[in-house]
Amino acid sequence: MSIASPVVWAAFIGFVLLMLALDLGVFHRRAHRVSLREAAVWSGVWVALSCLFALGMWRVAGSEPALEFFTGYVLEKALSVDNLFVILAIMQGFAVPSEAQHKVLVWGVLGALVMRAILIAAGTALLALGTWVLFGFGIILVIGAVKLLLQKDSPSAKKNGLLERAVRKVLPVTDGFRGAAFVVTEQGKRFATPLLLALVSIEAADLVFAVDSIPAVFSVTRDPFIVFTSNIFAILGLRSLFFVLAGALDTFHLLRFGLAAVLAFVGAKMMFTNWVHLPIGVSLGVICSMLLISVLASLKYPRKPVEAEMAASTVR
Repeated sequence: MSIASPVVWAAFIGFVLLMLALDLGVFHRRAHRVSLREAAVWSGVWVALSCLFALGMWRVAGSEPALEFFTGYVLEKALSVDNLFVILAIMQGFAVPSEAQHKVLVWGVLGALVMRAILIAAGTALLALGTWVLFGFGIILVIGAVKLLLQKDSPSAKKNGLLERAVRKVLPVTDGFRGAAFVVTEQGKRFATPLLLALVSIEAADLVFAVDSIPAVFSVTRDPFIVFTSNIFAILGLRSLFFVLAGALDTFHLLRFGLAAVLAFVGAKMMFTNWVHLPIGVSLGVICSMLLISVLASLKYPRKPVEAEMAASTVR
């Protein structure tokens, strides 16, 4: 059962669409390279809005739902950082011009809104079947933790051949970019551009990450409104965070170990929820501690110059 009425759901979705419309249609109406200062300002705006939303929830619904939202937000935000590595690899793999990257990310968010709403609705329906579903979600998260530990330091920048072939069957693809356009008409025919291929690849990557991140937030709360809002606020800030951290992602080379530990922790929490109950404050402390340790370890033990050069070459 959700703490929010249908009116609150509609108001939140309307707010998100309005912010995206202002972002794309007003502040970024003309394609341009996003500066570090501009990205930092927008990152701060979304973090501030997320905190204000948590405070509003605290005032209206109480401390427990507000703490659940904030824990889900931190969890989703942390897991989305790993997604940044893949987005960066896709951008570099397709050689997306810097002035078109923001547009790709905005439309990627719109797709993520729809996909995650569907997955959250499906997850809520599954949870209604019984607590055994939690055990299945827990296993998914533990498997995700193992995959993180086994993956290479940097994701592959190789384009997804299946996605490319699927798009090419529907639309022929131009031999180069056409500004910030996804589809163009040339000589009376419709053509997709490499920018559309990059967008499709990013959407597919987000779908894969959502399979891990959404069950993780369900370990914090069963309320679909809290799961949805924490996911969306984290995703909305992801675009700006990309431009802030794109040049520094390799610095946090040990972060994936912290993320793997977080996934394993929330997975175990879900599997044993019928026998062990951890207060939400304890869960938040454990998650933040794991992430902080991995960040500090990355700074204390930086990647060796040779390793850094090899890692960088894999995402070029």
